[in-house]
Amino acid sequence: MSSLMSHLSIRLVKPLHVNGFTTRIAPSLAQRRCQPIVGSVENSPEKIRVGFYGWGHILRRPGFVGSPVVKAAEAAADGGDQETEIYEGLSIVEPPKSFLERYPALVTGFFFFTWYFLNVIFNILNKKVYNYFPYPYFVSVVHLLVGVAYCLISWSVGLPKRAPINKDQLGLLTPVAACHALGHVMSNVSFAAVAVSFTHTIKALEPFFNAAASQFILGHQIPLPLWLSLAPVVIGVSMASLTELSFNWLGFTSAMISNISFTYRSIYSKKAMTGMDSTNVYAYISIIALLFCLPPAILIEGPKLMQYGFSDAIARVGIVKFVSDLLWIGMFYHLYNQIATNTLERVAPLTHAVGNVLKRVFVIGFSIVVFGNKISTQTGIGTAIAIAGVAIYSLIKANIEEQKRKTT
Repeated sequence: MSSLMSHLSIRLVKPLHVNGFTTRIAPSLAQRRCQPIVGSVENSPEKIRVGFYGWGHILRRPGFVGSPVVKAAEAAADGGDQETEIYEGLSIVEPPKSFLERYPALVTGFFFFTWYFLNVIFNILNKKVYNYFPYPYFVSVVHLLVGVAYCLISWSVGLPKRAPINKDQLGLLTPVAACHALGHVMSNVSFAAVAVSFTHTIKALEPFFNAAASQFILGHQIPLPLWLSLAPVVIGVSMASLTELSFNWLGFTSAMISNISFTYRSIYSKKAMTGMDSTNVYAYISIIALLFCLPPAILIEGPKLMQYGFSDAIARVGIVKFVSDLLWIGMFYHLYNQIATNTLERVAPLTHAVGNVLKRVFVIGFSIVVFGNKISTQTGIGTAIAIAGVAIYSLIKANIEEQKRKTT
């Protein structure tokens, strides 16, 4: 301790009272010229406030290692000119939070912005590819293939570390992946056949299928307000479909099959709680879904692609743009799904519901602007009614889930 005192200049901010005596430690105790440690003893004998300034180079000397006071001082020195409070047992208060830690809403907002941005870009690029390469089965394979390659590269560098999978987990994830594959392919068939805005309008019916499956398959009782909120969704989609200029039965039916597939994906996902993190689960689902998508792509579109599909696309846009477009839409597809998962994990159910509805509004709006799709007045009104119904349904459902969470 004497060695430590020889390097310190100590000044008491407030006199130290011990048994009625007042003691002041004079600065003359300092043996060397150095920056001071300032200490103050408050009325409570258990609390001492100590400020350390620039003492890392002295306190790290071997002779001082091991002392609790020195460790506290060293921690303070590492943090710069900060004040450290030492209580009983010399515990050290946490360092000041960073800007992002103090304002988590900014981080969440950035996640939402990134999610929407990637989703809009994916939908626009995806539709543009179909304008000169109308092969949705093959494009669906490309989406998943690029995502799987991304996951394998991430695993190879340990970001994230690959979670092992056993036979039981594989059996649980396989039905989820099968439904994911079918829903993904059918969505792309619809995107290729009709306007992007119309496909997303039809996909607004997904909550209706989810509610029906929960009621009649899982046996969950759906409250009456939820059923009533779905009425405008059904009415709005019906109005939009009757006067949609790009309407055809292939696009409509494919989007409906996609809704049913994603509904069953949600059902099987609840049974497939593997204990993995969401990133690893999505990676395994993508790999299995790719295996499901390959056979129909080869059987249905393979002969056409080999005969004239690839050559026509290359003749129209060139091989460089053709390949780069396919790679980019695959990358945007994987990233927007991954960011969506990460975003929705950060927020409450109510924010989740609002975020999903706003995402669909963004996609429909931007697709109409970019592609200049002409829509009738009735289609516009029907789309607005459907989206409003989805919003009401999502808000009611989120409130019900929040009440259940508070009561458990």
